Amino acid sequence: MVFPILRCLPVVLFALFAASPGSAGPADVVGVKVKKSAPGVYSFAVTVRHLDKGWKHYADAWEVIGPKGEVLGTRVLAHPHENEQPFTRSLSGVKIPDGVTTVRLRARDKVHGFGGAEFEVEVPR
Repeated sequence: MVFPILRCLPVVLFALFAASPGSAGPADVVGVKVKKSAPGVYSFAVTVRHLDKGWKHYADAWEVIGPKGEVLGTRVLAHPHENEQPFTRSLSGVKIPDGVTTVRLRARDKVHGFGGAEFEVEVPR
């Protein structure tokens, strides 16, 4: 026999999880376009998906990461995008060292930091 309270437990846990500030999960990079603008200098258009929940929990930045983990560029996102998902924002003037053929893009949110899906892209020559 299953106790009646145990039958309700999944529903109660789901309701608590859905109402928590962390329920939006980490921010994911879901697309990237990169264009060479000058020798060694690039522009990135990065698409991020995150279930922004207002000013306390939103995707607040994305970064271009080099092969050794170095941050090559950062785009700060100044406000939530609750009604625009996924959304794309650009960053120009990113200097990529000679010999670097691929970079990673990662997004950050105010609650989880980095940790969502990343995207790797080839650097056009």
